[in-house]
Amino acid sequence: MTSLEQARRIAALAQEKLARDVVIMDMKPVCSYTDYFVIATGNNPRQTKGIWDEVHAVLKRDEDLLPRSIAGVTEGTWIVADYNDVVLHVFTPDARGFYRLDDLWGDVPTEELEAASA
Repeated sequence: MTSLEQARRIAALAQEKLARDVVIMDMKPVCSYTDYFVIATGNNPRQTKGIWDEVHAVLKRDEDLLPRSIAGVTEGTWIVADYNDVVLHVFTPDARGFYRLDDLWGDVPTEELEAASA
């Protein structure tokens, strides 16, 4: 699986768990440690954990893929999972607004997403 395919898979899994404002950012032009950021928003810490749990379980089961590191699961306001080529960020609305990664990295290209089928 290429890093872009992995990012799209993660984004689709997040959308299936009703994540909002899902974005795939191409970090290759500005970053040496990863190819893509996937940024998603859950309505509250419980939903962010649910999004993370789904991504983690499916990638582990289907792709035998585990993150190199994970942070923020206990609090659930900003969960970061580093899959080497793709870094997943799952925020609550307040945390996403506070950290504003979309603005910080706003000059990098983004990838088109397909809406998750219901």
